[in-house]
Amino acid sequence: MKAGLSYFWGMQYQISFKSPLGFLILKSDGQSVTAISFSENDIQEQNSCEVLDSCKAQLDDYFSGKSLTFDLPLSPEGTEFQQRVWSELLKIPYGETITYMDMALRLGDPKCIRAAGTANGKNPIAIIIPCHRVIGAGNKLTGYAGGLWRKKILLELEMQHTIRKDMLF
Repeated sequence: MKAGLSYFWGMQYQISFKSPLGFLILKSDGQSVTAISFSENDIQEQNSCEVLDSCKAQLDDYFSGKSLTFDLPLSPEGTEFQQRVWSELLKIPYGETITYMDMALRLGDPKCIRAAGTANGKNPIAIIIPCHRVIGAGNKLTGYAGGLWRKKILLELEMQHTIRKDMLF
């Protein structure tokens, strides 16, 4: 990660975005997106930057079905293992799902299924790092830090905008 002036001085930027899932709180260090979280309420103090303006526009395109991908610099903070899991999540194509066991196998160790699930749940950049695309065995909806109802809406949204119309879960 490049250390720009805003990072050097510890500047943090945050804005809210009203989505079909409620408010999303978008955060940045001025160079990259550092967090996207769900909130029931809007935030009072908002200060944007170019990265967050771009993030907001791309999220708007995602929810409207205009865009199926994101092109943003990301800097999620986590352990080396969490970073590996989040990197694997970014490889799951729009409109597709994998199981927690698939994730463990992608990481090279089927015994790490629980650790992979925990890392998945600690993903600090919801939606863009698509942890919602990981489901339980037998295509069962399980575990989502933002709530299963949000996970279901995200998967249904992606199903609407893909050529493949069979059920993702």
